[in-house]
Amino acid sequence: MSTIASSAGSSAVVPVRFRILGVLLALTFVNYLLRNNISVALPSIRKEFDYTSTELGWILGGFNLAYALCQVPGGLFGTALGPRRALALIAVAWGVLTWLTGLVPAVFAGSATAALLGLMVVRFLMGVTHAPIFPVSSGAIAQWFPIGRWAFPNAMQNFGLGLGQACVGPVVTFLIIAVGWRASFYWLAPLGFAVAAWWWFYARDTPRGHAAVDAGELALIQAGREAEFAIPATSTRPDTAPSRRAVMRSVLLDRNVLVLAASYFCMNCTFYIFADWLFTYLVEERKFSLLAGGLLFALPFIVGSVFAVLGGLTCDALCQRIGPRWGCRMPAIVGLLMVSILLLAGARAPNPYMAVALLALCFAFTQFSDAAYWSAATFAGRRHTSAAAGVMNTGGSLPGLLAPLIGWLIDHVGWLPTFAGGSLMAVVGAGLWLLVDTSRSSHVRVGAG
Repeated sequence: MSTIASSAGSSAVVPVRFRILGVLLALTFVNYLLRNNISVALPSIRKEFDYTSTELGWILGGFNLAYALCQVPGGLFGTALGPRRALALIAVAWGVLTWLTGLVPAVFAGSATAALLGLMVVRFLMGVTHAPIFPVSSGAIAQWFPIGRWAFPNAMQNFGLGLGQACVGPVVTFLIIAVGWRASFYWLAPLGFAVAAWWWFYARDTPRGHAAVDAGELALIQAGREAEFAIPATSTRPDTAPSRRAVMRSVLLDRNVLVLAASYFCMNCTFYIFADWLFTYLVEERKFSLLAGGLLFALPFIVGSVFAVLGGLTCDALCQRIGPRWGCRMPAIVGLLMVSILLLAGARAPNPYMAVALLALCFAFTQFSDAAYWSAATFAGRRHTSAAAGVMNTGGSLPGLLAPLIGWLIDHVGWLPTFAGGSLMAVVGAGLWLLVDTSRSSHVRVGAG
């Protein structure tokens, strides 16, 4: 069997950095399967407890509130513990809390109000434990991949989350039909424990700490790194900083990071419509059966996974050709404008299958844009990538807090005006990208692989 060419920096058939990426992909797959399985259970929960859409929004909002609040602390948590320990611990917590999601409503089945409060608490804790994954993993990617070659590995994480979200529909629907909505959570919980063990066994915080990384791969990863990006010679932890307070002050005063956070908020207004409400929309508005809705629910996320990889490859290629300023801007702006057009087109389509096709393309372009955000955050944050990514993803998580408002809008004005609001936010997000300037890092030589 032939090996990867020497220009790839390693004599191994599959360089270690791509094996690490494979485990990160598995983590994000499980992350999205366990965090969004409740979206498919919402019609069943509504039927049992007679909740309004607004009350369902409060259940969703418990997760979203904690997820938004814990992005920056999550990034600092990963900085303090290192990616290996941090991601293993939170994945174990995912499994425990997924099991509790099924148990708590069973305990309080006699009271709709108590069950509602119990679900809100469990979902809040789920948000706390899910929040660190992307800030921490983006810091790991910054250390494990060459300078300027970050969009593709971040896109592969989106590929994993898209597949996880795609499996939510058919897998959870099948489990609900077979064993009931509560038991569906019991069946999925062990996935958190399994992926935690895999990550702990194989991952290391930096390439220097991994015995399988050879000199060629290590040299490739470190090539052209300035002091801001350098892997500390005496530490296995990435993003080591002299003062956490100094790091956060530096990141919070960085205009690029703040504008990225604002734009990410705008884009994720659409993302959360899909993640939280698409299944309900297909079943209740487009009148698909529970099983058909579960299968069709997967389509946007499958297409989105493919577009995420295309967006990452496009961003990396443009960064090499024209520099990171427009290399990050162009795929993000084009993607967001397409999101705006396709969201309205899908909402207005008279044929339900045409609506699903258009909405699938709409979601795909959110994923096409996504890698540019994480690549730009890495350029802006440099060796403090986890903190910068935490700030940016705080902005991206805030739309989740609108879940009760979205539920209220659905109840009182309908789906079309709700979707129109998401379309407008995508346009605003595209405009904000014109204020993002990563050219201060454009002199850094782009890595070769």
